[in-house]
Amino acid sequence: MEQRQQLLDKDLISKIKGIQFRARHLVDDAFAGEYRSTFRGRGMEFDEIREYILGDDVRSIDWNVTARMGHPFVKLFKDERELTVVFVVDVSASSNFGTVTRFKNEIAAEIAALLAYMALRNNDKVGLVVFSDRVEHYLPPKKGRGHVWTVIRDILTYPHQTEAKKTDLNAPLQFLNRVLKRRAITFLISDFLGAGFEQQLRVTSHRHDLIALSISDPREMELPNIGYIELEDAETGEALLVDTSDYLFSQDFKGRSTKQLKQQKDFFRANGIDLIQVNTAESYINPLIQFFKMRAFKS
Repeated sequence: MEQRQQLLDKDLISKIKGIQFRARHLVDDAFAGEYRSTFRGRGMEFDEIREYILGDDVRSIDWNVTARMGHPFVKLFKDERELTVVFVVDVSASSNFGTVTRFKNEIAAEIAALLAYMALRNNDKVGLVVFSDRVEHYLPPKKGRGHVWTVIRDILTYPHQTEAKKTDLNAPLQFLNRVLKRRAITFLISDFLGAGFEQQLRVTSHRHDLIALSISDPREMELPNIGYIELEDAETGEALLVDTSDYLFSQDFKGRSTKQLKQQKDFFRANGIDLIQVNTAESYINPLIQFFKMRAFKS
């Protein structure tokens, strides 16, 4: 048993090193400069109010002070010296699922590593909340390559350590709002299979710069035609025998999955929350690049 544990530890270490290597390479290559241009300009804090000087941006005029004093005054802001980036990662039973090359939690670890190294390059802090139907673990925001290693490790290992199977997004969001007093860039990484979390998402999006990152798998969208199979819901344990060669069943399954993804996208759009949708069968690079380009266009 001890020898097997050592082998598992070696496998885990190898996996973490691989994720770190790919993340650092991507930071130097595809994502050079993207993080700074997207987030650094948003980390602004109030500095002072002074009289308007010719050439000042008229959008910075403080109209309340201007009306009170009888001539124009402007608000001045300065960049915060450091930002806080927090990854809120779903490690419920459904995260330990994947039918192509990697599980959802492995994709989550890779994306978190990439974004964490971007933050590290800009001298920002990185924190982590892992959750299922409760908060499983919290890493307070800090800096350092060793801290990024811990972030990757915890995302990979907690799906195997927790006995909880279901997802409850309310628990980590309430926890986050309680422990973080200052605004943070928050990546909420999940498959969003739970329900009843919409109000808490709205509350959190007003307190923090919330970005939802949804990870799905092709087999959650469409079943292969392989006859009778037993499907088990990872979060409820409910099993169902289905005939995948049944055309009507397959179309109904695909239709429900497509509708669910559309409702997910519509909800986030309606509430002004940015959404990145990633599939385990495809590279996450393009969705991330599209996100950064969209953010740059909006800023």
